[in-house]
Amino acid sequence: MNRLVWKLLRQHISVGQLGGFFLANLFGMTIVLLSIQFYRDVIPLFTEGDSFLKKEYIITTKKISALGGLTGKSNTFTEAEVDDLKAQGFTRHVGSFTPSLFKVSAGMGMQQAGIQFSTEMFFEAVPDEFVDVSLQKWAFDESSHTIPIIIPRNYLNLYNFGFAQSRGLPKLSEGVMSLIQMNIRIRGNGQADEFKGHIVGFSNRLNTILVPLSFIEWANATYAPGQTARPSRLIVEVKNPTDTAIHDYYTSHSYETEGNNLDAGKTTYFLRLLIGIVIGVGLFISLLSFYILMLSIFLLLQKNSVKLENLLLTGYSPRQVALPYWLLTLGLNSCVLLLSLCGVVWVRGSYQGSLKQLFPQLESSSILLTLVAGIVLCLFVSLLNVVAIRRKVNQIWRKR
Repeated sequence: MNRLVWKLLRQHISVGQLGGFFLANLFGMTIVLLSIQFYRDVIPLFTEGDSFLKKEYIITTKKISALGGLTGKSNTFTEAEVDDLKAQGFTRHVGSFTPSLFKVSAGMGMQQAGIQFSTEMFFEAVPDEFVDVSLQKWAFDESSHTIPIIIPRNYLNLYNFGFAQSRGLPKLSEGVMSLIQMNIRIRGNGQADEFKGHIVGFSNRLNTILVPLSFIEWANATYAPGQTARPSRLIVEVKNPTDTAIHDYYTSHSYETEGNNLDAGKTTYFLRLLIGIVIGVGLFISLLSFYILMLSIFLLLQKNSVKLENLLLTGYSPRQVALPYWLLTLGLNSCVLLLSLCGVVWVRGSYQGSLKQLFPQLESSSILLTLVAGIVLCLFVSLLNVVAIRRKVNQIWRKR
């Protein structure tokens, strides 16, 4: 019976209109799903440890003038200055670089390679939320006498491409450096103790020799009791690195930023904005395609209104009359979903190779979320189609 109804109703179907809907919906859904999958693939660059895209951080210092340096003027931040910076509208979080107040010397080397170093050094610490390396091994245990250490990646590059190359010494990879044990000697308050240092990561963000904040607090209290560790540097997470208020505030307070933090933050901000715009365009195209489909279905129903009314008068129910149109829209939407997923898989295979070359540590994400998002979007659009068609058929039924 439904086959006879379908043969009767399909006479006025416009292939051009349905083809336009199909292509527009295919294009829109592919953009949406590809944007979701691309964001999923690069999300570790935004959220995981060693990432230049994670958040917008600015390393803040005070300007050191010639007169201030000669007179010994302090360049540390007071609690009032830190609180004032936290209260600014462009600020999300502020962390302080807590310095070590004791003397530190370290020796490290590899006897097999003929490499031995011994030097005076310093330690600093920041809250764990600002550390851009995995925190899995980032803990200090007083009983073990082992200190986890993070060093700037440019220190390793300086050794490999400067010192080692000029002296004919072997170059060291990050993996080899993580195997090297450092002998650390700490002196202060009439005490001297030996510790083992273990390099657990390399930072792109923090240009300092970093140790856990828990260790710095314990060591300062042990080896420099009664002294206050005032920070000379702050790490600031900002909401929008393009905000001109940042530049105005820093200029008025004679603050400086290290490196190109603001430029990198602007790049990150615009990249996120671009991803959001692409997803928005995809959704807009999908909405337009939905409108095209509904317009096509309504025109088809209008052309067949007399036939539909006659079918309803002869005993067919509104559901039986609407069923062919439901099947048409569900079939089109299902084909769009299938082809969109195939397009996402194909495009993803093209860009994943480039991502692996740029970020070898980047792990591939699952396509499951994109599949679920596609199914949900397909069901949502199909449900709207079904409801709209049913309402149109009911209008014809009530006018009979």
